[in-house]
Amino acid sequence: MMTVHDFTVTAADGSPYALARHRGEVLLIVNTASRCGFTPQYEGLEALWRRHRAAGLTVLGFPCNQFGAQEPGDAAEIARFCTLTYDVSFPVLGKVAVNGSGAEPLFDHLKRACSGLFGTRAVKWNFTKFLVGRNGRVIGRFAPTAKPASLEAQVRTALAEPAP
Repeated sequence: MMTVHDFTVTAADGSPYALARHRGEVLLIVNTASRCGFTPQYEGLEALWRRHRAAGLTVLGFPCNQFGAQEPGDAAEIARFCTLTYDVSFPVLGKVAVNGSGAEPLFDHLKRACSGLFGTRAVKWNFTKFLVGRNGRVIGRFAPTAKPASLEAQVRTALAEPAP
């Protein structure tokens, strides 16, 4: 059975980024955008990352321009925005599509592993969040409206699980 660790995505600089490097960690994978009403969630994502990274949490941001063209910039512009506006230090990777025929395979996997409200598979909007256990399997999916702080209990539970 495939896990998140079986995927290689593209880093912001265009190089391959193997998710196997995060084996044994809890991941919070989020499709992000710089010009969205949910963009202030970068602050909460950064707070979760700083609070729990020593215990094994990694937040991975995937910029996406599929919803309202709210992420039009290139990798350098996105990185500059994230750093200057929200002091983001967690990995922000290459821009992806999360739905449709050109969707990043990782997001196809995440959507199959954990459907949304009423069984929908498509990502509804920017800042949809997927929590992945230390074993690389998806634990949960959270709507764009779910603030990062509301995931605290689920993150702690996932971090309490032993590494495989």
